[in-house]
Amino acid sequence: MLTLVVFLLCAASSVSASAKGAAGLRLNNNQLYKFSYSTEVLLNKAKGSKEGSAGYRISSDVDIHLVWRDPSSKDDQLIQLAISNVRIEPVAHREAKKNVLHGSTSEGVLGKRNLAALTKPFLVHLRNGKTKAFYSYWAEPAPIKNMKRGLASLLQLQLNTGKVIENDVSGRCIVDYKAEKGQVTRAKNLELCKTAETGFTTHNQILGVNRKSRSVTVFTLEDGFIRSVVAEEFHSLAVGVRRSVAAKVVSRQTLTKTGSGAGPLEAAGKDVSEVVKSIDGKLAAVGIVAQTAKNQCKGCPSLFDHWQTEKKQLEPASLSKATAPRSFLALIQSIRKASKDEILKVLKSASKTSLPQAVDAVTSSQTTASLDAMLEFLNFTDATGFVLQERFLYACGFASHPNEQMLQALLGISKGKIGSNDIRETVVIIMGALVHKLCQKGGCNLPTVVKVKKMILEGPDSTKVESEVQMYLLALKNSLLPEAIPILTKYAESEVGAYSTIALTSLQRYDVKLMTDEVKQTVNRVYHQNRRIYEKSVRVAAADVILSSNPSYTEVKNLLLSIGNLPHEMNKYMMSKIQDILRFELPASQVIRQAMKDMVSHNYDRFAKVGSSSAYSGFMAQSADVTSTYSLDILYSGSGILRRSNMNIYGASKGALLHGLQVAIEAQGMESLIAATADEGEEELESFAGMSALLFNVQLRPVTFFRGYSDLMSKMFSMSGEPINVVKGLILLTDHSEVIQLQSGLRANAEFQGGLAIDISGGMEVSLWYRESKTSVNNRGALVVTGNVTVDMDFMRAGVEVSFETEVGLDFVTTVQFSDYPFLVCMQMDKTTFPYSEHLSKYESLSSGKNVVQRKSKKTHVSGSEFPLHQENSNMCKKVFDSSW
Repeated sequence: MLTLVVFLLCAASSVSASAKGAAGLRLNNNQLYKFSYSTEVLLNKAKGSKEGSAGYRISSDVDIHLVWRDPSSKDDQLIQLAISNVRIEPVAHREAKKNVLHGSTSEGVLGKRNLAALTKPFLVHLRNGKTKAFYSYWAEPAPIKNMKRGLASLLQLQLNTGKVIENDVSGRCIVDYKAEKGQVTRAKNLELCKTAETGFTTHNQILGVNRKSRSVTVFTLEDGFIRSVVAEEFHSLAVGVRRSVAAKVVSRQTLTKTGSGAGPLEAAGKDVSEVVKSIDGKLAAVGIVAQTAKNQCKGCPSLFDHWQTEKKQLEPASLSKATAPRSFLALIQSIRKASKDEILKVLKSASKTSLPQAVDAVTSSQTTASLDAMLEFLNFTDATGFVLQERFLYACGFASHPNEQMLQALLGISKGKIGSNDIRETVVIIMGALVHKLCQKGGCNLPTVVKVKKMILEGPDSTKVESEVQMYLLALKNSLLPEAIPILTKYAESEVGAYSTIALTSLQRYDVKLMTDEVKQTVNRVYHQNRRIYEKSVRVAAADVILSSNPSYTEVKNLLLSIGNLPHEMNKYMMSKIQDILRFELPASQVIRQAMKDMVSHNYDRFAKVGSSSAYSGFMAQSADVTSTYSLDILYSGSGILRRSNMNIYGASKGALLHGLQVAIEAQGMESLIAATADEGEEELESFAGMSALLFNVQLRPVTFFRGYSDLMSKMFSMSGEPINVVKGLILLTDHSEVIQLQSGLRANAEFQGGLAIDISGGMEVSLWYRESKTSVNNRGALVVTGNVTVDMDFMRAGVEVSFETEVGLDFVTTVQFSDYPFLVCMQMDKTTFPYSEHLSKYESLSSGKNVVQRKSKKTHVSGSEFPLHQENSNMCKKVFDSSW
């Protein structure tokens, strides 16, 4: 017991006998402490060495002495720090032509004013080892005051082990102290530091930016005071989709005691404020937390001038090239600094062909000025402005960090006069997407969000117009509101097939945990047609919901028992779907294998059905960062005409899932063209074909190819074979901006953006002469992601930029020959050969204009290929092409 008591007392004691009872550092009266001090910052790619980094080191001498101590408390001290002999040098040895500081002096780099301010003494009030006040001059430049704050923060110390909340230059942070004999280690939780800085990020693990940070300071003590301090802070930022494209910033501080001697006498005074005033009346408590500072861009072109240099790359002909999203990202940076009038000048000067891309850039900037400019520029009462209005709305839907103001603007548009009914529908659908994104950020209770939620939740039951009901259901599909589940469950059993399909595909997007027994019972009723007859496409959608929602043994067994009693093509589809789940090891595979042990539900009679419908999943790409998969589901009518085609592309990374693309083509009521009999439940369907797209988790407004027999026939004879555009434009996928306040007082600005130029089109051709139909989905895209981390002190700037870019094409073509039964179906999914490149730039510059830039690039080509589908498809493609030949 005695041993235990002694151990606990030792563990709780101070680090040295002379410091016994001290809460923090204590300075001796009339003594001057001399130190050497250096702070350095390094910027490089994540795995780059110190030698190859951009950055600089600022070294100096520092004198510290006690100014005043409270007679009633030895731990209440006012101390003075004075910086002298300032030197600026590269962080590593450089040859002269690569050394931006070559031939420069400290005064030449800093400037007389900055150097004078830096070497002017300042005061720190310490109480119990914590900084109570930092005294300097308001007139000093912010970067200089911040450097002084960084030095002062090294004197903040706790001599006992434990966690505390401290204020220092980094902000208000949780700090963990670990005291050992003669040494104290301070670890700061940088993720939880609270500062006045604001930033934003993309709320998606795959498209967003991941940051790792650490800060450790080691104090070595001697006779109760500092012998040395070594602080190191590390920040790494990487893009989720490609973690090799990452940048880091490393900050190091060292404070080493070089000697001591006689110092000034302690000042007389009742309290700190009186003493400070007696030293210099201009000294003020300016706060220990770093001061925000906006760096003015010197010599930067105006927005209009920047537009003139970039507009050529934003013409439609260039949208499939990586230069388009790169110019798009650069333009966004300029727009974010521009006024409303400057933005309007660009919009009004843009050519007819480049204007849609300008609208994409302005809307994606997401500033108050850019939104105001768009609202003034667009006239929603004019139907001829459809293209620009749609581009604006889709850019809002893809917004990386929308605010309530943007949603309020769309709500105002929806209540006003709108010239195009398609635009009116798009406004409401996109409002659903904005509700989801704002709720993700914790804004579900914002006044405008509450209003829009009420509108779209009550919308489906507020109208009898079919297109309006679909509009509200699609808005709910985008919103992913838990409150919408009962409404979607109700519409899943609707007599209108379109309502049921939207409701069921919406339910499939929800977290499985929200799929209650009531929802599951409803979906099962739809699939098994317990209450009414449903179209095949509706029943297939219901099956997809069942199989993706942790199905029970009974649910799966009933599904298996239904195979053989379904329409021919649906039999084949369900059989193919089950086999695909088993082959691809999807979550439902385990319970399916268990149910298939029963020979009644799994036998040759059920699983040997003929037909052309199919479901297949495969890998597009696999890497350490992201696994990309695709799925192709094709359902035909009994007459051989496409009923429903659904292509999906997903990205998965460390438990996060991104629904990158969904393109669904649906056709119905076309049996009369070939004198065929419609399937059960589809005899009265109107002739229709259309396409629906979901892009990066945002459902877009569906596109109609034709509706009605007369529209079908007119387009049949005027069909050019040219695809119909579904979505075309520039999308800001990744958008991350933050200020990293370093403990040294320096500030790192991190900007990561990812831009995508995309063109998705689809078409359908039917030849009665050759009794052949062909549907196609063509995807073209160019992606550029850039990351820039910069430390800018006005007088000197250093930074690193990492980026990658690629151009990709993906085509999906389905050819059907229905001259005989079983008809021949050939599916092809081709990826074109595409370029891929990574770039690294490191740069340093002085306010004088002198600069050094180092660049490296790595380029390669990825061979094109045809994605594998099931063997049956390969056999059928051979027959189709042989007969065509």
